[in-house]
Amino acid sequence: MLGLAVIAALSSLAWLYLLACHGGYWRTGQRLPRQAAAPARWPSVRAVVPARDEAAMLPVTLPALLSQDYQGDFEVIVVDDGSSDGTADVAGRLGHGAARKLRVIAGSPPPDGWAGKVWAMAQGAAEAGDADYLLFTDADIACRPGTLTALVTAAEGDDRDLVSQMALLRAESFWERAIVPAFVYFFAQLYPFRRVNRPGGRTAAAAGGCMLVRRRALDASGGLAGIRGARIDDVALGRQLKRSRPGGRCWLGLSTDVTSVRPYPGLAALWHMIARSAYLQLRHSPVLLAGTIAGLLWLYALPPAAALAGLAGLALGGGAAAAWCAAAGLAGWALMAVSFAPMLRLYRLPVLRAPGLPLIAVLYAAMTLDSARRHYAGRGGEWKGRVSPPPRLPRRSGLPR
Repeated sequence: MLGLAVIAALSSLAWLYLLACHGGYWRTGQRLPRQAAAPARWPSVRAVVPARDEAAMLPVTLPALLSQDYQGDFEVIVVDDGSSDGTADVAGRLGHGAARKLRVIAGSPPPDGWAGKVWAMAQGAAEAGDADYLLFTDADIACRPGTLTALVTAAEGDDRDLVSQMALLRAESFWERAIVPAFVYFFAQLYPFRRVNRPGGRTAAAAGGCMLVRRRALDASGGLAGIRGARIDDVALGRQLKRSRPGGRCWLGLSTDVTSVRPYPGLAALWHMIARSAYLQLRHSPVLLAGTIAGLLWLYALPPAAALAGLAGLALGGGAAAAWCAAAGLAGWALMAVSFAPMLRLYRLPVLRAPGLPLIAVLYAAMTLDSARRHYAGRGGEWKGRVSPPPRLPRRSGLPR
């Protein structure tokens, strides 16, 4: 019991560090900066929407994008990425009579070494010509009126190369409410937004559903060819842009004006969404996989287990060791719940759900293990009929590439 108490105390200390020193990742106050004045000249913007079998999503989201009340030159480009459900026809019909010009282009198959979505983004960027900004967004993303104006104002007002907003994901079904807030919470824990937003800082990321990119900065950083093989394209693009010039200025935050309408009604759909990229995030490394699973269990599962074991020991007449075990476990569990509460409030869910985070973390650990299983079974990164190949190994002396 004493050994468990010591390990639980270390976990509680880790939670103290995370709350106090890890970039305030658990706070939800990183919202789009408001600028005092509008730009002197509204720059031109082209929205690029890669769409693969999105005929059901576009009628819900595309009209809002086409009706953005932006004062500058703005057009929307939908790249039909090999769809089989009539996506291009649906998009074309939605463009008739719209306030903004819509172009629908037929995407070609990705060349060797290119991820499918990045290749679709690159084709849309080429179609955009010399626009000042590119707005990369997804077919399931809906934007409220004024969203584009606010994005451009923030980028122009503080000379930012990238302004990205994490969309508010759909959380209506039982499993969506259980898993989606934790998904955003874990993402923010990996990439604390305050650190991302620090000019010149090492932490870099973006949220692929809403990325406004300065075209000049994108070209100077190597363009989309620089991330051509990336399956987690948003994080890769954020890193490339931030590291391409000293003091690179990028911004990432939360939003309730940008929302995802894609439904995940059951556990299977959410499981697939997470498992398709979890092991890729670990660079297909068994060592990183083992460390991640151990870390998840130590941080999230150990505190409640120690608390319950200590309380059970006290009930059976245990001594000081049981008391210390219960205290250490309860402290870590409480700190964990406190850190999760703001995200639950963002999603308008009861904060009484916060103590259940350990169960969700264990579920995420299982999804990560399943992601590795899929990779070794040859189905890693499978999404809409495409399977991502393993990443290229870095060049090493004496070894062929």
